[in-house]
Order: sequence, then structure tokens, then C-alpha cells
Amino acid sequence: MPKSASQFFDEMQLNAVDVRDIYSAYNKWLQNVPYQQLATKRAEAEVLFRRVGITFNVYGEEDGAERLIPFDVIPRLISAKEWAKLSAGAIQRVRALNMFLHDIYHKQEIIHAGVVPASILANSQYRPEMFGVDVPNQIYAHIAGIDLVRTSESQFYVLEDNLRTPSGVSYMLEDRKMMMRLFPELFRKYSIAPVEHYPQVLLNNLRAVAQPGVHDPTVVLLSPGAYNSAYFEHAFIAQQMGIELVEGQDLFVRNNAVYMRTTQGPQRIDVIYRRIDDDYIDPLVFNANSMLGVPGLLSVYRNGGVTLANAVGTGVADDKATYIHVPAMIKFYLGEEPLLENVPTYELSKEDDLQYVLAHLDELVVKEVQGSGGYGMLVGPAASKKEIEEFRLRILSSPSSYIAQPTLALSTCPTLVEKGIAPRHVDLRPFVLSGKTVTLVPGALCRVALKEGSLVVNSSQGGGTKDTWVLEERTEEKLLQGIEATEAITKNTKLVASVC
Repeated sequence: MPKSASQFFDEMQLNAVDVRDIYSAYNKWLQNVPYQQLATKRAEAEVLFRRVGITFNVYGEEDGAERLIPFDVIPRLISAKEWAKLSAGAIQRVRALNMFLHDIYHKQEIIHAGVVPASILANSQYRPEMFGVDVPNQIYAHIAGIDLVRTSESQFYVLEDNLRTPSGVSYMLEDRKMMMRLFPELFRKYSIAPVEHYPQVLLNNLRAVAQPGVHDPTVVLLSPGAYNSAYFEHAFIAQQMGIELVEGQDLFVRNNAVYMRTTQGPQRIDVIYRRIDDDYIDPLVFNANSMLGVPGLLSVYRNGGVTLANAVGTGVADDKATYIHVPAMIKFYLGEEPLLENVPTYELSKEDDLQYVLAHLDELVVKEVQGSGGYGMLVGPAASKKEIEEFRLRILSSPSSYIAQPTLALSTCPTLVEKGIAPRHVDLRPFVLSGKTVTLVPGALCRVALKEGSLVVNSSQGGGTKDTWVLEERTEEKLLQGIEATEAITKNTKLVASVC
């Protein structure tokens, strides 16, 4: 049976009356704001987002119309203590994943030790072309998006790792700018950790992984072009970093180097922040029909003539079949216990797991190991009998292509909906940056499932976004004092007016 809303951990509400300490001051402010005022602010945000072009395309839709990702004006709050735990766990995870990637493209010690099965080398995202290639600082995943979900006061789980071309950071940045524009009074009272320096941190990290001997590296962002669903983000991030946004046709290879065509002549490129998948990045090596990449790019990369971020071949580390082994990687490479837990996961390539999952499809979430965007998955409790039986046949045709997980009780966050404010399920994607050091900006993409009861937060499946406020120490008390002081002044002003 599906759980009722009251059975999920609510980020704000302790019960029907009381709110959690972190939300106490914000809730006091929210209670004095009429619903219509919030709805007006939401409409204003939609107009502004559309004006600056924050849209995306959904592949496969006939009309090809651009859509806005819905924006919710009620933020998600995270305490400094919670953020410290999440950031330490995400950094630990990315360090281990980078070590794993270096290992499997070199000595493969983790396979020889029996910690990870050799079958991982048969994964379609494993790129034999990268074997023996040394990349600067042994960093493969320069930008990683770690998807987290919460189920209780203290329990966060890692849902998946995004290491190929993780997207969504533009919404983290634009949602913050929008909230500061719509509700400036809150930012004067809350001590909210800033996120606007993310582009500079990213640029510094990208410059730090240029090939040895390059003192003033030139960085570009390589995009598939305007028809890509994340093109707005590509243009936005390039503009924010102050670098050129290029497409494959803008670059060419000569004498073990990559050059950009400019009106002043060819300019050598040292670091490419690529937002093109491996299959399309070099038609001489991968998809011969690709018009998006740069012929000869992989040869230059292998020979140390340019740095690609993220590295070719990172996909094998964010595949859902690899995800299962990340806790063991952390222990193997770092000698540490994982700070963040995986969601318990069934491997359908194992007979016992397969039989259990087939018998409990109506209770589980089943995912394609190489699926993304909410596609190629079955949410058992929300599926019809027909959908379950159809998915059963798909599993039986290729069990190793799927994993299964229990249906997590994702936490809910207050969200502005048509009928007022109601709880909706959320997840969190902080972005971990690896360069000279491994860091993350104190903020994240918070995705929210706007449909009542839905656990699918992906924008392609109707999800929206929220601003994420990482609160600095004692900020709750500061805001509460500020609100109380404002109320006292208002009360005294009314009293003086009545006496006069």
C-alpha cells in the first residue's frame, strides 16, 4: 500500500502544529504572507525565466516545444551541521570514484583483488581507448553531481552518481538569483551561504588540470549546439566563466594540438569542458556519423595535447551496475568507512536477486543500469498490473541490464501548489569539483516532484526546482530575532498612532 503523506519525513513539519527548529523563523515569516502574494511571485519568476531563456527540450516530443522547468518559491533549508556531513560524504565518494577510474584504466588492482568483478570491463561505457592514458592529477570526473535523498532526520542516501556530463547547476545559480530578487528581505536576515562564486571555482579547477607546462591555459566549453536540451546551461556557464562557447565545427586538430577558429586566426585550446557524450566526441574513434565532435580529438587527448573535462570513459563509474560497488571502493582506496550510504540495491544478474525482484515488482523501483532522466524505470507501487507485466518481460529478456531498489520514503518539503502549500517529494544534487583540491559550493540543485504522490523528480517527467539554502551557524536565531524586532516595531508604531 502507498504511504500517506504523514508517513514521510517532512523537512519542515515535526507534526501538524510544530515545525523543525531550522524552519521556525522562516515559517513565522511564511505565515504572514498571503497565498496570492506567493502565487504572484511565482508568476513573476516564470516571466523572468522565460525572458532570459531558461528552457529545455524533451527529446522525442512531437511539438519540439521548449519548456520552463517549474520553479517553486519556497526554499529548502539545510543546516550547517547537515551540510558538513553531506559535503564530506560527497567529497569522499568522488575521491574514491576518481581513484577507481584511474585504476581500471591502468593496473586494475581493484579487479585483481576481487573487490569489483572483471565483468565491469564489458560495460559499454568502459572505453579501452583510455587504457594507459595518464590524465592531469589523475582526475577523471572534474565535475560530479551526486544525487541524494533523505528518509529521516539523520538518514541520507546516495541515489546515483553523475560523472559524464552532469547538468543542473545553472538552475542552482538562477534559482538563487531569482529568490534574492523576489524576497530580498529574507536575505537581509538569513545568513545563507553564497553560491554565486561557483563559476569562478569551476574555472580555477579547470585551469588547474591543464597539461604540465601550460602557464596560462585557454579553456572552452564544447556544446552539441542549440538543439541540445541543456543548451541554456552550456551558454550560461560559459558566459559566467568568461570563456568561449564552441561547437565541434569551431575546433580542429593539427600537430597534436586542438585549435579554435577565430577572426584573428587559430587559437590553441588547452582545456575543453565538454558537454558532449563520449559516443559523439570524435567521429574517427566512436560514432562515425557524429557531426557534433572534433575529428582527431581523442588522439590529441591520449597524447597529452589537451585536457578533457570530464575525461572520456567516466561513464563506467556512474553506471548503476557500478554504483553498487562504490562503498567497497571507498574502503579499498581510502581505507575509510563510507560517510554516505547507498540505497540497498538488488543486482538482477544474480539469480537470487532476480527471483526476489520478479516476485516483488509491485513493491520495488527497477532501473536500467544505463538509463537516465527518469526513463527506462518502473516504480512498482505506482504502476498498473499491465505495466508491471510488460516490464517483467523486459527484465527477463536481459536481467543484467537492470537493478532494483526498495521504494524509498523520500522526504517532503513544503511546496506552493494550486490549492495552497502542500508537501512534495524532493531530492538534492550537490556539485563536487575536482582540480587542485576537491570542493563543493554550499548549495545544490533541489528537484521537486510537483505531482501529488509522485516520487519522480526529473524535469523531463514533470518535476520542478527549488532554491537550496545552506544556513550558516546560528542563522535561525538571527532571523527569528530580526522578525520579532520587526513585529515589535510595527506593534509600537500602531500603538503610538492610536494614542495620537
